[in-house]
Amino acid sequence: MVTSLVAEIEVDAPIGEVYQQWTQVESFPEYLGAVWSVLPIDRVRSRWAVNLDGFTEEFYADIVEQTPERRIEWQSTDGVFHRGLVELAEAGEGTHVTLRMEWEPEGMLESFGASVGVDPRQAEQDLERFKQFMETRRSSVT
Repeated sequence: MVTSLVAEIEVDAPIGEVYQQWTQVESFPEYLGAVWSVLPIDRVRSRWAVNLDGFTEEFYADIVEQTPERRIEWQSTDGVFHRGLVELAEAGEGTHVTLRMEWEPEGMLESFGASVGVDPRQAEQDLERFKQFMETRRSSVT
């Protein structure tokens, strides 16, 4: 069973800065709660380690669509099924961010004989952390 999470938020930062941050996959653990590490391999592929309810899984993910300052979409290519999409839109001087994530946690946990529940607020919490990350960083630079 695939779990889908969607959240939206306004970030007080220009769309170019917000987009640039979402291209820095190695920083995802700073604001995506289930993500422990992301190691870029090349411009498209990265190696992820995620934790859901105490179970850790690693997988490769590829960027499957990227439109500068508009959207970035990635999807796992092995292991646990995961897909993510960030869509950006100008909102005055800031940026409207929509985050969509899909997980299939049961697939990764079959070998453990366990079931896992993904917190339905995960995407909202992730975007709140992203907003704080961007705005705190921005205020320390200015």
